[in-house]
Amino acid sequence: MPLPFIVRRAVFRACVVALSLASSAPLFAAFGLSATPQHCVVDTGAGLVFKVDRHHGGIPSLVWNGTELNSWNKPSGLASGLGVTGTSVSARADAETVVVTVTTDATNGVVAGLTHYYIARKGENTLYLATYATKEPQIGELRWITRLQGSLFPSVPAESETRKSTRTIESKDVTADDAGITYSKFYGNQQAKDLTLRGITGPGRGVFMAYGTRESASGGPFFRDIQNQTGPEAEVYNYMNSGHNQTEDYRVGVLHGPYALCFTTGATPPAPDFGFVSKLGLLGYVGAEDRGRVTLLGLEGRDPSAPYHLGFANAAAQYWTPVAADGSANCENLKAGDYTMTVYKRELPLFTASVTVRAAATTTLAPCLITTDPSTTPTLWRVGDWDGTPLEFLNGDTFVTRHPSDSRNAPWTQPPHAVTDRADRFPAAVWRGVNNPVRLTFHLTREQIAARTLRIGLTASGYSARPQINVNAWSSTIPPTPPTRRSRSLTVGTYCGDKLTYAFQIPATAFVVGLNTLVIHSVSGSAGAGFTSPGFSFDCIDLL
Repeated sequence: MPLPFIVRRAVFRACVVALSLASSAPLFAAFGLSATPQHCVVDTGAGLVFKVDRHHGGIPSLVWNGTELNSWNKPSGLASGLGVTGTSVSARADAETVVVTVTTDATNGVVAGLTHYYIARKGENTLYLATYATKEPQIGELRWITRLQGSLFPSVPAESETRKSTRTIESKDVTADDAGITYSKFYGNQQAKDLTLRGITGPGRGVFMAYGTRESASGGPFFRDIQNQTGPEAEVYNYMNSGHNQTEDYRVGVLHGPYALCFTTGATPPAPDFGFVSKLGLLGYVGAEDRGRVTLLGLEGRDPSAPYHLGFANAAAQYWTPVAADGSANCENLKAGDYTMTVYKRELPLFTASVTVRAAATTTLAPCLITTDPSTTPTLWRVGDWDGTPLEFLNGDTFVTRHPSDSRNAPWTQPPHAVTDRADRFPAAVWRGVNNPVRLTFHLTREQIAARTLRIGLTASGYSARPQINVNAWSSTIPPTPPTRRSRSLTVGTYCGDKLTYAFQIPATAFVVGLNTLVIHSVSGSAGAGFTSPGFSFDCIDLL
């Protein structure tokens, strides 16, 4: 596909410069865009030169200060590559900015109706990117992968570095070394609310992903997704959506980004300023004039030991903001529209409300009182905290950094747990094929014998797992099937899924004076073995 005139003219200038410097020492070329039959070549004029393949739209070359960083085996790009069928590449440039645009049509077998942008600014060693997708790629996730030469980057996140691995322990993407320490691209990832910059480094070089706004991603503030993987190749990702224990629909027909790859001599750079992008006419870009703000004047009834967030979500966007110490909160730059606002205690959703955001205006919400915190309900006993996490339980803080089978974890099978004992001695999860069932013991006086409610809160469930209980000789019915998610759950670096609470009505005749035993089973109609058998993680267990 021929490039615009400005590109052909830049090719001629580049040839002249190359001839005049043929016998000179290497110098940084001038900022600009040139072309070959195979590539659009972009030089920032300050050390970064990248090539966009004019046939498939990927990047086969990322040269930083004279060193090729990109993998020799595969280009960097979207999905696992867009392919050449139905893919078009065009480019434009002015004195300060280069924009290379990749589009796909209905004949593309990976994803139709996609527009992807590569953007460079004069004198900036930053590759700006933005992605507009009207449909989900065939692989079921929308992702950017920077594929770099692993040997050039010895300093990478440890949990996702597989270079020490000697065997595969789950699928092909979770591995372990001879000591049983596990590694995967699923481990060591940050929550969406914390995504700013993260990268990898080597002698004289650093490559950092600046994630930009997450408004078009899916999963909310506590969702985690793949950021890095290092083996022979060092991969730096921006996962815009995926099915990795995903609890909400993907957002399509929206612009993801801008986001960026920042190149340095090793130091972590400041976050780039994306403001200039507003002038580039990117498909799906929503400017400040079409955005608004939400202000909450107060949130009363909070637990002083827990952080709180507000989340806002609709089919087109998601946002979040922390609640300040005085109970107030401000969320900026929301697209105009109707949202569901969720109030979170740590990671537990407490209640929702409808909020309308208007362009260039502030929506002010009157102070509200929390009345739905399960922690405020009087109980006979409670194990754990109602906070939407399993962090206080045995091994609960390891889900995000290692596989449950990791040799550093305590055994998942434990003796019956006395409810008066510390929560960190009770397993954070139960799998049908690993440690099923789990048991708790408690004492009751004659005066405490009555019909009671047992609550079991879950933070995530895999393969349709849900709890079924016995209290002494009494058995509960099996609850309905929970929402079904298409991915693995607790083995992909997360404990954050559908927050479910099961309330079991137990008759007085089930209890005895003295020692009682509660047995919690993981039940499901799905198959599976070991840590890929049906299982769930606990939020809290209490008896009312």
